[in-house]
Amino acid sequence: MSKVEIYTWQYCPFCIRAKSLLKKKNINFTEYKIDGDHDARVLMTERADGRRTLPQIFIDNEGIGGCDELYTLENENKLDALLN
Repeated sequence: MSKVEIYTWQYCPFCIRAKSLLKKKNINFTEYKIDGDHDARVLMTERADGRRTLPQIFIDNEGIGGCDELYTLENENKLDALLN
C-alpha cells in the first residue's frame, strides 16, 4: 500500500472533500493540520514545488496536487494504480 499524506486546514471545504474520497476508498493517510502554523505551511510549500493552496496531497512522497487533481485521478481510473 502506498504512503498517502495530506496537508489540510480544519474548515477547508476542499480538504474535507479530498479526505472524504480517501476515506470512502478505505485509504489510510497521514494528515498534517497546518491551521495557523507558518513553519508547517513553508515546509508544505517546499514539498509541493511552490504550491500554497490546500489541500496538498502526496502519494509515496510525490506531490499530486490538491482536491481537484485527486478527483481527476479518480475519474480517469488512475488513482487506484497510484495507491497500490
